[in-house]
Amino acid sequence: MIKKTGVGIIGCGNISSIYLTNCARFESLEVTAVADLNRSNATAQAEKFQVPRVLEVDEILNDSQVDIVLNLTVPAAHGEIAMKALGCGKSVYNEKPLALDRKTALEMIALAKAKGLRIGCAPDTFLGGGLQTCRQLLDAGAIGTPVAAVAFMLAGGPEKWHPNPYFFYQTGGGPMFDMGPYYLTALTTLLGPVRRVTGSARITSKKRIIGSEPHQGKYIDVEVPTHIAGLLDFESGPVGTLITSFDVFGAHHLPCIEIYGTEGSLKVPDPNSFEGPVLLNKQGEKEWTEVPIPFSYAENSRGIGLADMAAAIRNDRQHRANDQVAYHVLDIMHALHDSSQTGKHISLQTEMTRPEPFPENLTFGAVPE
Repeated sequence: MIKKTGVGIIGCGNISSIYLTNCARFESLEVTAVADLNRSNATAQAEKFQVPRVLEVDEILNDSQVDIVLNLTVPAAHGEIAMKALGCGKSVYNEKPLALDRKTALEMIALAKAKGLRIGCAPDTFLGGGLQTCRQLLDAGAIGTPVAAVAFMLAGGPEKWHPNPYFFYQTGGGPMFDMGPYYLTALTTLLGPVRRVTGSARITSKKRIIGSEPHQGKYIDVEVPTHIAGLLDFESGPVGTLITSFDVFGAHHLPCIEIYGTEGSLKVPDPNSFEGPVLLNKQGEKEWTEVPIPFSYAENSRGIGLADMAAAIRNDRQHRANDQVAYHVLDIMHALHDSSQTGKHISLQTEMTRPEPFPENLTFGAVPE
């Protein structure tokens, strides 16, 4: 029987529910305590998901039953909480992005290395059945040599539905830092690292009005670009086009991600999900063909990256949703903004190795040891 890894959750907002649901399903994870600056949030989640203890943040960081801190705080607190956790001898798994800035992220990585600890980071959707099927097809040469990719995340902004949307428009937010990690993690784990980027960005409106309760009718000051268009030159050769926007208020027909090769095209499912469909079109065919998904985790499986990290610690191997991938994605996002501000191409210095693929037909709750 696998010894359970103790997980302490800091941050009990919207995203915590799916993590709490799935942590209970992974055979090697046990949420031993939760904490939130608003203790009533932590208490409510503890009662709902039968977590035995509600602690203060500092208590979780120093708790002997906690092996990994699951950091679900707002983006502005990701770096601070992660540094404190590492300083207390805990490995940490951050919600995306890894940190707000490169400097903090590098300090986190250096501290973890010095202490022999691990850093993991969402998104882990690339481990889902849909994207793993795409990885398998690309690796098998199903579309020949990849030539180009396009990726689009176009929406009207989360202030219409999110109960507390302010942070989406503050430093560390915006469509690139909020949704870009899903698209860039998918693209880089499918095609490999990016060597150069070019970007253009704009703020369309300096203020946004909230349409959801409990802040309906209030205004948000917009600090970050809300429409970003970028070009990505991958080390392996393909040229990618990425647009993330909170400024598309009507419908559109653009795909989430498509990859074009010398022998066909691949339609990649929504990288913010774990499922399909995966569609393949071979050169000369008129229609797309839906490809069966032979992998498990083709449902909302947030937490699979955390479970894989726990297994990696047990078996002294590299975990898949790792700090190298997350930092490369962070570097790309900043570089796209930097390119827009300077009017120049930005060459990236970060390195990234594509994580090992997942095996097929795992039962939910199991990860590779």
